[in-house]
Amino acid sequence: MPNGPLSLPARLYLLAWDTTKPKVTGSTHLHHLVRAGALTELAQRGLLVDDDGIVTPVDPDSRTGDLVLDGLLELVAESRPRKWKAWVTLRARVTLDAVRAQLAAEGYLRAEKKRVLGLFPSVDYTLDRVPVVEALRAEARQVLEGPVPVAEVGDRDAALVALATAAELRTLASAKERKLHRARIDELTERGGAAAPALKKVIQEVRTAVIVAATTASTTAATTGG
Repeated sequence: MPNGPLSLPARLYLLAWDTTKPKVTGSTHLHHLVRAGALTELAQRGLLVDDDGIVTPVDPDSRTGDLVLDGLLELVAESRPRKWKAWVTLRARVTLDAVRAQLAAEGYLRAEKKRVLGLFPSVDYTLDRVPVVEALRAEARQVLEGPVPVAEVGDRDAALVALATAAELRTLASAKERKLHRARIDELTERGGAAAPALKKVIQEVRTAVIVAATTASTTAATTGG
């Protein structure tokens, strides 16, 4: 896929941009998706492991060199033990904010500072590298649709599509397309945790937590008219 150095949470965030608007979609639960991506990458790297359902750092002093991933590693290490589904939602906006700041620093986004009601500082982000996001989406759709066999898909690419479809990102696939490719999505979820049996359990739990978060956010938005 393009932009190999980009982390999984960064790629998921960029994938959420609708380049025809341009604007971010799925904003009500995007922070949960981005956090799930960070947890998944750290698990795939072997830096977070499952200890009887609890998210556990292998070495509290380990670092990846990626500020977003390292920030989450530090947060997990300094917090009380929690399950994977708890970490998908707990303070998830911290990870989203870190991803946006990182992408702005690297030139993918443009940040514009403003004040809400003339008092509270805020930042608006606009997409600066539309072709990059369109290439990312095209490659992700190839992973979703084939023709490459799932067994030949990289674990990070498999996790990207598994999580994005769990979060119902319309920028990747419509509801009809997700239904059409349901069997392959299940295979990609398995592939994302192919490195170890325990990792498969982690990927499944994180993906399930994303589905719950997305469903909850959609229900809330419908109830409030948002």
